[in-house]
Amino acid sequence: MGKGVAASSLGALLESRGLNVRMVKCDPYINVDAGTMSPYQHGEVYVTDDGAETDLDLGNYARFTGSPLSRANSITTGQVYDAVIRKEREGRFLGRCVQVIPHITDEIKSRILAVAREDPDNDVVIVEIGGTVGDIESIPFLEAARQLIHELGRINALSVHLTLIPEVAGGELKTKPTQHSVKAMQEMGIQPDVLICRAPVVLDESTRRKIALFTNVESDAVFTSYDVDTTIYEIPIIFFNQKLDQVVLKKMGVESRHAKLNAWSAMMERFARRKGKVRIGIVGKYMELHDAYKSVYEALFHAGLECAVEVELVKIDSSRLEETENVETVLNGEEKIDGILVPGGFGQRGINGMVKAAAWARTNKVPYFGICLGMQIMVIDWGRNVLGWEDADSTEFNQDSKHPVISLLEEQVDVKNYGGTMRLGKSETVAEPGTRILAAYKEKNIWERHRHRYEFSNKYRTEMTGSGLKIAALTPDGSLVECVEWPDHPWGLGVQFHPEFKSKPTAASPLFRDFIAAARDQKK
Repeated sequence: MGKGVAASSLGALLESRGLNVRMVKCDPYINVDAGTMSPYQHGEVYVTDDGAETDLDLGNYARFTGSPLSRANSITTGQVYDAVIRKEREGRFLGRCVQVIPHITDEIKSRILAVAREDPDNDVVIVEIGGTVGDIESIPFLEAARQLIHELGRINALSVHLTLIPEVAGGELKTKPTQHSVKAMQEMGIQPDVLICRAPVVLDESTRRKIALFTNVESDAVFTSYDVDTTIYEIPIIFFNQKLDQVVLKKMGVESRHAKLNAWSAMMERFARRKGKVRIGIVGKYMELHDAYKSVYEALFHAGLECAVEVELVKIDSSRLEETENVETVLNGEEKIDGILVPGGFGQRGINGMVKAAAWARTNKVPYFGICLGMQIMVIDWGRNVLGWEDADSTEFNQDSKHPVISLLEEQVDVKNYGGTMRLGKSETVAEPGTRILAAYKEKNIWERHRHRYEFSNKYRTEMTGSGLKIAALTPDGSLVECVEWPDHPWGLGVQFHPEFKSKPTAASPLFRDFIAAARDQKK
């Protein structure tokens, strides 16, 4: 439906008017966080600076707004019930019967208000409630929203409801689903103040008036989130032209300030100026679901904007490369790849296909970018195909390897609680002189986010570097490898961290930018 993009776009517009905005996502699932969920179930896991493993919508918030994001900005049913049960076990409720109302709803409200109060300069908190109206698991969150609107007053809290306007045969738009959706909201005790209608085309005036009549919403508060043939980053401008932000501010009694959309307009101008195309092969494990690598795909798009080139994503399931004898026929024959990117992931499936892709990129001088697992794949390839260790591997995939070039830190060997043993969140990386990573960031000390358990094994550092592999960045104490680079190669680089999480349409990640520039120049 696009609730995350709609919420993020509204946040961007309010920021453009000088307001300090905070974003919150309420997820109805009982998991404590998204960290142990399969990408096929829930898309990618977005990691914040403080190491929270969250819903991918927080990635949208980060790309569209300047709102600081942390563990507090992601609220799940699992977190709420866990907190309430712990309080009950501690006797904090003084023997009272603990119920959904008021105890669960009070916990939800307190978490939302905590985000609002963490900075006295905060002006607006935008809370996105996941799921669909009518879902049983969303009811506590909607009830908490109803209570907040009642307690704060309608001028201080309003409801923006995103709903579907489907198109049937003949191009007719049907408003009945929206009418029923709003009715369900009203039965929950919430009267929407603003409607954002997800539709294939812009709603005409008569359709908007009809929707307003049947939903008890003012006609000038009915907006269209229609299909765009450019990019989702045009949506803030589309909403601005429809005066969404003006209506929201008026209803909340906030003085309207002049909107400064220069950065968004400049971004769309760069989009229009793109010339040529590079084909980037994404060799990964979860190719069937686009959202599994959402931030990676967005970061590649951002890099294309800065490099004035269109980036075409070629999704290649690494298992497919495992099954073929000649990788050349796939990567250079069928697909005509200009660059290879191997993203993060867990588990053994498809690993050998990734190693084949890395070896092909290394020997054929094709730009290669490895992220997290993608860097480890570079090291495994180097061990197998340069140093001749046929069994070189990670202990994640092969416990019996005689050359475990990737392995667990010693203190993690016996840990079984996979949800809490990874290097998570922001940490410092120190780039070595004369490296591509230093050229990209233009500063020695780099702060990026991690999400992994396995590391480059220092046992093999001397043999790796002695045979030519360049260790391009380390942790400040020099104990852990953060980046490796191929020698005598146009652009072959892998990092243990995840630079995609900090990329924005108005400011591409330095490594993604240089990777796309290398693919573009190599193609020329």
